[in-house]
Amino acid sequence: MSDRTQVVVIGGTSGIGRHFARSCADRGDDVIITGRSEERTKRVADEIGGLTRGIALDLAEPEQVVDALAGLHRVDHLVLAAVDRDYNTVREYRPAAATHLLAVKLTGYTTVVHALAPRMGDGSAVVLLGGLASHRPYPGSTTVTTANGGITAMVRTLATELSPVRVNALHPSIVADTPFWSDKPAARDTAASRALTRRPVTMQDCAEAIAFLLTNRAVNGVNLNIDGGELLM
Repeated sequence: MSDRTQVVVIGGTSGIGRHFARSCADRGDDVIITGRSEERTKRVADEIGGLTRGIALDLAEPEQVVDALAGLHRVDHLVLAAVDRDYNTVREYRPAAATHLLAVKLTGYTTVVHALAPRMGDGSAVVLLGGLASHRPYPGSTTVTTANGGITAMVRTLATELSPVRVNALHPSIVADTPFWSDKPAARDTAASRALTRRPVTMQDCAEAIAFLLTNRAVNGVNLNIDGGELLM
């Protein structure tokens, strides 16, 4: 089996996941990315280049996850970066939309870890992607805040159960150059003005933080906020 680092990025076809997958491919790692569409996932894998392959996987259908990942034999680094959006308020609650998001972020993430745990060694590491809505909710973030709060708690139980495999989570504020936020200048400017650094978080910031969480062997069970100091205000 290859001595190269074996990296799996769940939700690697866009945004932070894709940016991180590309950084791994540029280092010469073996990279697996997943996305919901088989055609798109394979196309993005080709665009990332290097030793990148794509697998179609929909976290909203967790019963399919184990079979979809059955062909993977070793996992050194696992990054769960798949995201979904849900604008949902208590007064105008849409249970179906909420259930879909929670299935992706909580049940789906956990099912992936369940499927890949037997392929991890003592030195393997996992990073889950959450977000600062768990600390700073906004109107319409009822489900997102709940999901990200679940990620915060999930890190602790997964780190305990999977020991000595390390499990951490990254919780960024608005990531200005992701596809979702790149065309929303008002939100980006607000995030930058709240940060003590006076600059927004970028995908490169996230990729570097994920790499730190994966490679620092003393970091385990940690929920890392990257927000330029926003939460201090």
